[in-house]
Amino acid sequence: MHVTPQTTARRPRRRGRRLVTLIALVGTMVSMGGAASASATLLDPPLGVEPRGGNGHGDKPRVILMHDPELDDQNTLIRYLLYSNEFDTEGLVYSSSGVHWAGDGKGTKWFVPGREYTRFGLNLCPCTSWRWKQGERFIDDAVDIYAKVYPNLRVHARGYPSPQELKSKILTGNIEFDGDISKDTAGSELIKRSLLDDRPGPVYLLTGAGQSTIARALKSIKDQYQNTPQWAAIYKKVSQKGIIQSFGDQDGTYAGYIKPNWPDLEFRQMSTSIWGYGARGAVLPQDAKYLSAEWTKANVSGVGPFGEFYRVWGDGKQMVPGDIFDFFGFSGLTTEQLKAMGYVVWTAPQEKGSWISEGDTSIYMNLLDNGLRGYVDASYGGWGGRNGADVNASGTPSTSYAASRWFGAAQQDFAARFKWSVTPKYSKANHEPTVKVAGPLDRTVSRGQSVVINGLTVDPDGDQLTSTWWQYTDADTYPGTVALTQKSAGRQLNSVRLQVPEDALPGQTIHLILQTTDNGSPALTSYQRVVLTVKG
Repeated sequence: MHVTPQTTARRPRRRGRRLVTLIALVGTMVSMGGAASASATLLDPPLGVEPRGGNGHGDKPRVILMHDPELDDQNTLIRYLLYSNEFDTEGLVYSSSGVHWAGDGKGTKWFVPGREYTRFGLNLCPCTSWRWKQGERFIDDAVDIYAKVYPNLRVHARGYPSPQELKSKILTGNIEFDGDISKDTAGSELIKRSLLDDRPGPVYLLTGAGQSTIARALKSIKDQYQNTPQWAAIYKKVSQKGIIQSFGDQDGTYAGYIKPNWPDLEFRQMSTSIWGYGARGAVLPQDAKYLSAEWTKANVSGVGPFGEFYRVWGDGKQMVPGDIFDFFGFSGLTTEQLKAMGYVVWTAPQEKGSWISEGDTSIYMNLLDNGLRGYVDASYGGWGGRNGADVNASGTPSTSYAASRWFGAAQQDFAARFKWSVTPKYSKANHEPTVKVAGPLDRTVSRGQSVVINGLTVDPDGDQLTSTWWQYTDADTYPGTVALTQKSAGRQLNSVRLQVPEDALPGQTIHLILQTTDNGSPALTSYQRVVLTVKG
């Protein structure tokens, strides 16, 4: 991602061992529903195996992940690999951005006005490369580390790809120059093939770098088909199939090429503060501990080979030797001391060992199988935030809060994945609970209708669960609140009753979430979102 930050696959959850229990409990749920009034909506029981999402057809989300060699991209990649069982990874692609590009190795100089080499009183380019070390291989290094922990990870969840499979997916995209889309590359050709193949979509184009590799793929498609009889069909197919999820437009190619030429291709702006260098300005008071050196050491940086690779303040490392913008490896020095050493200090130094950034993590967090279904629409929201403001505890609408409200739960889940990576026995680590709802997750309701929704929560480790239903009013298009009457039967059955408001208009939606947290260590949270749409 840019050094100056801008302001699903269903997870296999080892349900087989509890299938008999699920079926028995579903029968109980139906009996509970049968006691409701005649006007209530009674839900069909689930089948015991939750359908995997991403595209709604039972597949993991197809993902092509693109990064430049920024330290927060490295951290983002570590988290991605720990969750790689939840993705159909088609590519891990080296890509350039406005602040990282490799050059062509021929001495060609490059310059784009307004880039960081012209800011802060600098005048450092045209130059042959920018903040990209020769032989850069941070993606390869991360996958090599993944190979070391893979035997442990696959004990705790099905679906982790083999290290050999991931290694085969590492490609180089358009890295030579900032925003250059003049050449086809292995990365752009992969994107082109994925967008044109006959597999069902969507294809998620996730970039924590610039979008030049994507733009080149699209340009190649247009150049090949624009003057042919197939063009209208190809344009429609690609526009409906691809979804770009990006931390901003980091090289101008979205604004300069993609949007003007492919206006119907969905672009989801995934920039957040909580996942980036500005996290300390966005974190909720109760979650500040997750940025601390103490918590980070105990749960991330001090845990196994991935922990050693994870960048933290004062770790003595640099992505590119001599990079004047990367002063994060130093500890115990003031801003003035760092400036005297020639560094451009654009964010205040922090405690040694504490959080630096995972600025681009938000690009895939809404694809995770936590039940929030944030992939369905950019307005839904989830661990990666959403394309709108959520009203915080003080009553103030805040785009930061739309992502930071989930940060604690996401970090606890991250800590569990790190523990999986060093734990060879299933029983020695915690695993997230399963949350299911009887009946469809999207349903049409009538004004004034009484609705009963029955939820089922199960923990694979036998931990005690705390569950509650709540209305996600920020994601609703109905502007009001509804009264929720909750009832629990034992530890696992959780029903909610509500009356659809009489003033709800046709097409308006009400988002209800069943949230469940276990008492394991770390405590893990899962969800299930139900969306009610008022019919005309």
